[in-house]
Amino acid sequence: RAYIDRLVHRYRRARIAGVVSTNEQYGALIAARLARELGLPGTDPLAVVRGQHKILARQLTSAALPHASPRHVSIPWTIDHAAAAQLPYPLFVKPVKAAYSVLARRVDRAAELISHLEFGPWEKHIIRRLVKPFNDLMRDLVPDTDACDAHHLIGEEPLEGVQVNVDGFVDRGAAHCFGVVDAVMYPGTIAFQRFDYPSRLPETVQRELEGVACRALAAIGFDHGMFNVELFWRPRDGAITIIEINPRLAAQFADLYQKVDGTNPYRLLADLAVGREPRWVARAGACGAAASFVLREFDGAVKVAPSRTEIRWLRATHPDAGLQTFIKRGSSRAREMKWLGSYRYATINLGGRDREDLFRRFEAVCANLSFEPPARIDFGGTLDALRPGRPTVS
Repeated sequence: RAYIDRLVHRYRRARIAGVVSTNEQYGALIAARLARELGLPGTDPLAVVRGQHKILARQLTSAALPHASPRHVSIPWTIDHAAAAQLPYPLFVKPVKAAYSVLARRVDRAAELISHLEFGPWEKHIIRRLVKPFNDLMRDLVPDTDACDAHHLIGEEPLEGVQVNVDGFVDRGAAHCFGVVDAVMYPGTIAFQRFDYPSRLPETVQRELEGVACRALAAIGFDHGMFNVELFWRPRDGAITIIEINPRLAAQFADLYQKVDGTNPYRLLADLAVGREPRWVARAGACGAAASFVLREFDGAVKVAPSRTEIRWLRATHPDAGLQTFIKRGSSRAREMKWLGSYRYATINLGGRDREDLFRRFEAVCANLSFEPPARIDFGGTLDALRPGRPTVS
């Protein structure tokens, strides 16, 4: 609250045109609060809280779309064995407020849940720090009696199907969907391997997914701003279930739309922020297909960023490529392995004439970028052996 108050004081007389953020952890809610305080167009802060608080979102969508909302329970981080034994397993558990699938996993019995919630003192401190700002802002908008605080988990019946993202915007209460992105997992895991656009699902299915997404947004009172809704579609019976509502632009997908449709959603975000009517034209881009490839390490091995020479090669041969590295070391890497089950060390966004060309380009990029540290040098005994004038040790 104090941070937002400082921003309001700083910018109230600055005549800024709009406030935006695509950050899931704090940015989207802070931007919504700041826009409201400054009298600028923006998302209703209460709608942001309702979307990001997974239990509150599930309560609202269960009332509006019971067929698309799985059964769920609230689980305190400090749950004991007796209470854990009473839960309706199997469950897919995840924090009420988190991003990137942190601490999300399936548990089939009480012992697995208790083990999943065993943290060291530093981990507990990090978790408390991560949710405190959201809790502080949430309490200004949601009474204590309406929802638990964010220091809880949600447990849901496990879902199945093809996972997708529906992206779009709401302008003056009217929802507009501009794309469906397929989420592809690493085999046998819940870790994202890549995101493909356009979706390969039938057009009729995509329209059904968009319809459910728009009704979910209405359920949380989302009437202005960019959105990303994650859903499952089950091929055997066509069932659609809501995974999460993200009341913000999915930044990772922005240039996928730029490549295929010719318009970057950030332009729409800016339009909404200043009160202009967004305009979208489909399939006017240079590419027929695009994807965001997620590079992961499942054994915790050390990774390094590509060399400057390799980056120069990438810029020269694939100028449209978007490379982001997330190199972590020591305890940070170990914590990500524990909390996510894998370590995301890079993403590569690419486009192609079609899917075949897209994957050919990705293979070329992977063949020319190295994320592996150099092999260890064997000094053959001691450093003295390498001093000038001394014979090397064989």
